[in-house]
Amino acid sequence: MPKEIRRLEKRKTRMTGVNLTFAVVVLILLGLGIVMMFSASYAIAINEEKPGYYYALRQMIFGGVGLIAMVIISFIDYHIYQKVWVAVGSYAGSVVLLILVMIIGTDLGSGCKRWIRLPGGQTFQPSELAKFAIVILFAYLIDMHHDKMKKFKVGTLPFILLLAVIAGLLMLQPHLSATILIALIGVAMIFVGGAKWWHLVLTGLVGVAGLAAVVIQKVMSGTGYFAVRLRTWRDPFASEEGFQSQQSLIAIGSGGLFGLGLGESRQKFLYLPESENDFVFSIVCEELGLVGAITVILLFILLIAEGFHIATHCKDRFGMMIAVGFTLQIGLQAFINIAVVSNLMPNTGISLPFFSYGGTALLMQLAQMGIVLNVSRGRYVVGEERSSSSSSSSRSSRHRNVSSHSRTAETQKG
Repeated sequence: MPKEIRRLEKRKTRMTGVNLTFAVVVLILLGLGIVMMFSASYAIAINEEKPGYYYALRQMIFGGVGLIAMVIISFIDYHIYQKVWVAVGSYAGSVVLLILVMIIGTDLGSGCKRWIRLPGGQTFQPSELAKFAIVILFAYLIDMHHDKMKKFKVGTLPFILLLAVIAGLLMLQPHLSATILIALIGVAMIFVGGAKWWHLVLTGLVGVAGLAAVVIQKVMSGTGYFAVRLRTWRDPFASEEGFQSQQSLIAIGSGGLFGLGLGESRQKFLYLPESENDFVFSIVCEELGLVGAITVILLFILLIAEGFHIATHCKDRFGMMIAVGFTLQIGLQAFINIAVVSNLMPNTGISLPFFSYGGTALLMQLAQMGIVLNVSRGRYVVGEERSSSSSSSSRSSRHRNVSSHSRTAETQKG
């Protein structure tokens, strides 16, 4: 086999500088997120007889470690994740952890077992690993079977079954928002990967019907997680069950156009539960107003646009798919969180990327951004460049040979 073809099959990429716009937007979101989380959390920390900077300091430590990890990962060739043991291993590991969390997990007072307590008092959500695993495995499988993605048995059915396993385990926690998020990421990646849209529509309808049946059954019982969340979403001011949504809407409405000023929120003084976590965007609206809220939303939109720009300029299908997947994860998670705090969606318990308190989640998000930055470094495939150069050389060589033969023939005729 010629050396040029071997190089092409390995898909080595020429590494250049990272996408600076994407990197800068990540840094701005991280910095603004830590500032707002500090503002939203110090009253809670003091009430817990801790220093006011307790949560912010921990978030800064994780943010610093995450930034170091992001920089290091941005120099590691993303094709390392294309190895079968990484792609399949991460998925298998997430399934094991999702099962384990139902056995030894903790609910942290939420009533839903979603966390595993680690040594040192830290907690970890297996759903964070599940997001990473779905993106890596789907990118691996799409790249492997790209020429068969339009076949239902290859390009749709296996992916839906893999999603169904994760979704089913998440619903047992229950964790509806993570289920919706992972399902949307998976379906979007399958579509971008080349699956027929009507295959996805048919299977999607079946999945939605199954999910709706579970939710309806829970709601009809009148008790439990789903029934309470649906009642409070329909009318958050109708009962005490909607207290969190009530306080969130009050915080958003109190901000007005320019907000009350940084650090001047009133709802964070133990009125709004989870103000440092899932509902930190409500404090953003209260302190920075409509202008600040729109600024944050525009930053996320810019991050998504640059992520898709990186994906569309990647010359490698695997790199394109992981850039699409991780970009969608941040974008969709931000949209769902903002929809929840503004009562556009029922309260499902999902954090705002880079803003909500949570060390392991922040580490995972920054690590994934490092992978996207590494994808942005690969501008073209070395094998392709060398192969095209070899082809040009071959054409030039053939042209010289033809010219030489012509001159020889003319000489013999003369």
